[in-house]
Amino acid sequence: MARNVSGTRADHDTVGSRPSPSGWTVFAAVLMIFGGAMAILEGIAAIAKDDVFVATRNYVFQFNLTGWGWVHLILGIVILLAGCALFTGALWARAVGVLLAGLGVVAHFLWLPYYPFWSLVLIAMYIIVIWALCAGPQRDARA
Repeated sequence: MARNVSGTRADHDTVGSRPSPSGWTVFAAVLMIFGGAMAILEGIAAIAKDDVFVATRNYVFQFNLTGWGWVHLILGIVILLAGCALFTGALWARAVGVLLAGLGVVAHFLWLPYYPFWSLVLIAMYIIVIWALCAGPQRDARA
């Protein structure tokens, strides 16, 4: 039985072809785009009206909410752009995605006293992104 029938399967080894992202990379890209958008909205809310969030007293990592708003806004924009870059399938985009998802985990860990539930959700999401990007594309060794 023939494995490669003409016209049914794209050849991944042709010169000049761009690598297509795997399913896990696309999944991580979508999560990063949504996570970046949520961080942007979180940052805008903290900058525009910082009395929306509850400030916990005697927390070790206590910062100004407006400053945190700018951190989340900038980080969210960069994470969203990195998520879009993951659709190219490039190795550098995956490495940048892992780095930025790690920064997102740290930022939301420090953001825990201000918005605990949402911070835990985004921490879990960024850990899944890191796992999906590190799992990477699995190539067929029999081809």
